[in-house]
Amino acid sequence: MGKDSEFYKDKTRKQKLRLRELLATMPSWSVDYIYSKEVTVQTSTLISYSYDLITFFKFIIDKNPLYHSSDIKDLPLKVLDQLSSEDIIEYQRYLELNVDNDNFHENGKKAIARKMAPLRGLYQYHYARKNIKENPMILVPLPKLKKDKNIVRMNAYEVEAVLNCIQSGNEQMTERQRKLCLKTQKRDLAILTLMLNTGIRVSECNGLDLNDVDLRVNTLTIVRKGGGQDVLYFGDDVHEALEDYIENERVLTTPVEGHEGALFYSRQGKRISVDAIENLVKKYAKMAVPTKKITPHKLRSTYGTALYRETGDIRLVADVLGHENVNTTIDYYAAIEDEHKRQAANAVNYKKNLKNE
Repeated sequence: MGKDSEFYKDKTRKQKLRLRELLATMPSWSVDYIYSKEVTVQTSTLISYSYDLITFFKFIIDKNPLYHSSDIKDLPLKVLDQLSSEDIIEYQRYLELNVDNDNFHENGKKAIARKMAPLRGLYQYHYARKNIKENPMILVPLPKLKKDKNIVRMNAYEVEAVLNCIQSGNEQMTERQRKLCLKTQKRDLAILTLMLNTGIRVSECNGLDLNDVDLRVNTLTIVRKGGGQDVLYFGDDVHEALEDYIENERVLTTPVEGHEGALFYSRQGKRISVDAIENLVKKYAKMAVPTKKITPHKLRSTYGTALYRETGDIRLVADVLGHENVNTTIDYYAAIEDEHKRQAANAVNYKKNLKNE
């Protein structure tokens, strides 16, 4: 159950093996930096850091004639001292757009800022230990990111339309689509109802086992993004949707060996994947709410917004959504404060009050 399940043990094992594979291709001085973050950072994040640093090393080999014939693993530490702040800024442009057929990529400001983070850390790590003479990163400006208060989310009518689309179909569906949807109707309804009423992440939904659900007390044991275990409570709508799926559709599925404990199955009898959940959310949302780009994370936004609107308790929302820092939640649902301000605009009417006196 939870993080002690075979699914999460296997997932953790695979992540550690993948990290080792990546580190084996990197210079030893960059590996030292990655290992220095091991205690405070999740393995999945270290994998992302490694990929980002490998991209940086490829840039050096591609753009610096001194290292054209070098292997990434053989790059010397002195390369950090050889780069100026102008070189780092050029790397940011490289991240923004590179049209080389062998290594095409395009990134927005948010992605660039994320990819630059481990490089800043790498420089800071070695500069603090006096392994390099200068830290040109202090002269490199970060991409300016705008806070978007227009969080995409659904209102109650749109939520109802999406759920009705699963239950009753949609005029946009072909006959083949209707037949396919009927085969997984109870599963799809259970997944969407669960996500819309608890705000769980798609990865948390993907990792659920049958034993994680307790319909007697309406609780759900999940493993959070950071690897911690948590228990969520759900209401009658989720209870009914899960019970209907578990007792009717799920029992008819013959699971593939090793996937017997999963709560949600694919049509092939395997644990439903993150991609499959994302695709089914987008499929129904596109039919029911074509004016909005709805993803699983937008379902989370929808629930968080609705919960905050009902309770006005930002700390409760942060706790239920599993935000370690309440500031994340405050920034995320700042749009609701704008609604409060708009309400305040017409809340006081002095002329009306004067007539009543």
